[in-house]
Amino acid sequence: MATTNDIKNGTVLKLEGQLWNIIEFQHVKPGKGGAFVRTKMRNILSGKVVDKTFNAGLKIETATVDRSDYEYLYQDGEDFVFMDTQNYDQLTVSGKTVGEATNFMLENLHVTIALHEGTPLYLELPPSVQLRITYTEPGLQGDRSSAGTKPATVETGYEIQVPLFIDNNTLVKVDTRDGSYLGRVSE
Repeated sequence: MATTNDIKNGTVLKLEGQLWNIIEFQHVKPGKGGAFVRTKMRNILSGKVVDKTFNAGLKIETATVDRSDYEYLYQDGEDFVFMDTQNYDQLTVSGKTVGEATNFMLENLHVTIALHEGTPLYLELPPSVQLRITYTEPGLQGDRSSAGTKPATVETGYEIQVPLFIDNNTLVKVDTRDGSYLGRVSE
């Protein structure tokens, strides 16, 4: 058992029989009344995000979550196969658990997978990945009214917005949190 004072981003709590991952937390100490902890939590299985407030010092149950480094090997139907980089064991993770991360995953990508009692809960990608542009329209100078971006498809099939000067077969850096273009990568 832990208390609400032990809450940090990434802590996994066991509430009402379900696992919740802390996304954000704020310890609030108002001038009048007792202190409390305001949290934003994501349900690990359903992905639902809720705001919950705990009184300071309240006892809460934390779940034991092991985070290990894995390497993405290949997709097997709806599932994805990863290899533990320490002992080379293979782990199959469902497409539902992988979720939106498929937009940025290429073979041999190193990820961190969180396991609870041997069950994969979620995976964490690196902050950015390098992907090759497979298709984009040629950008025409002068035919715009704003900063000038265009849609481009990367090798995973995901579509991002890139500046007009980006051409097909260009290697770009993409933010895995929001899918935004971060810059070109020199080869």
